[in-house]
Amino acid sequence: MTTERLDYADPFLHRFTARVVGHGAWNGAPSVVLDRTAFYPEAGGQMGDQGVLGGLPVRDVQVDDAGVVHHLVEGVLPAPGEALEGVVDSERRRVHMSLHTGQHMLSRALLDLAGAATVSSRLGATCTIDTDQDTLDEQLVAKAEAHVNAIIDADLPIRAFFPTPEELAALPLRRAPKVTDNIRVIQVGDFDVSPCGGTHCTRTGQVGMVRVLGVERYKGKGRVLFSAGPRARRELWEEAGVLRAMSRAFTCGPAEVPTVVEKLRRELTEAREALGAARARLAEHTAVELAQELEASADKQVVAVLDGAGPEQLRAVAARLTSRPQAVVFLAGRAPEGLAVLIARGSASTFGCGAFLKRAAEAAGGRGGGRPEHAEGRLPASTDWAALVASLRG
Repeated sequence: MTTERLDYADPFLHRFTARVVGHGAWNGAPSVVLDRTAFYPEAGGQMGDQGVLGGLPVRDVQVDDAGVVHHLVEGVLPAPGEALEGVVDSERRRVHMSLHTGQHMLSRALLDLAGAATVSSRLGATCTIDTDQDTLDEQLVAKAEAHVNAIIDADLPIRAFFPTPEELAALPLRRAPKVTDNIRVIQVGDFDVSPCGGTHCTRTGQVGMVRVLGVERYKGKGRVLFSAGPRARRELWEEAGVLRAMSRAFTCGPAEVPTVVEKLRRELTEAREALGAARARLAEHTAVELAQELEASADKQVVAVLDGAGPEQLRAVAARLTSRPQAVVFLAGRAPEGLAVLIARGSASTFGCGAFLKRAAEAAGGRGGGRPEHAEGRLPASTDWAALVASLRG
């Protein structure tokens, strides 16, 4: 039997009584079937309700092609014939009502102002509208957003009804119905008329706000990411809290944060450039000292530990030393998090850097590897690099 849908008549109905008419199954999971329900089953991109049914948590609600609503509950299923009280999670329902109504209005505005018809929408953790346009003009999307919020401010009535076939034929539907019988229509004032079985606000003012979060291209379609109602308000509060925290940290007003951040960005860029120049000078100085050791070495090999040097500085020093064709360098940079190591050779050397570092990593309990001419890795901070290299070189 088809389940009577109480949410159709009153989207604000959160408490109801019903009788169990049987047990069913949804994707292999057992379900409770009622004679009537106020729980909204997932459909049309809107997630299903949650709540409590007969004291059991309702984790999902689905509807099959026959119109039977399946309540997936946790615990032992109540027996057929048992009378139960159902309580819908009102906060979750309210969020979904605003999001769904906001989607209808934004889809209408995108069509009117950007010429972009909605081909699909999803109302989940992230809400999206996919359009028939491959790209969307962000200025036109912004105008659509502003227009929707003006409609919200106008507090227009929203009507949900089942028109007769004659009434349906006369309605200016934004899109064609997906079903042929018992077609439910949502009419937002004189602004939008669309077939839909979802839960919606009863006035546009209840939506509160619609906020476009971004525009992107997804699978060849222009996509709009948006939020609405309580969710959008919560997101704005969270973002405002972050902005206030930043303004306190920077000892400036919230409106001045972008200017302060830009100033800090410029200073950071200058500091990085200065640090890079200083590291280059240090690498050159270090390379000059190690080159003397290299020239004095009978096998043209040098081992060194550079305190505080990271992989980038080790590469800079190695590049200067391995300009000598026969050179082989074993470099390490000591830092609290470990020992960054690098082995490299000159163009005329046949030393296997990667194989040697692999042996060193296995012996010291670290990691690393690379090519015959160049290898890098990281060893424990306590590693005696010079002793390790000496032991492996024999």
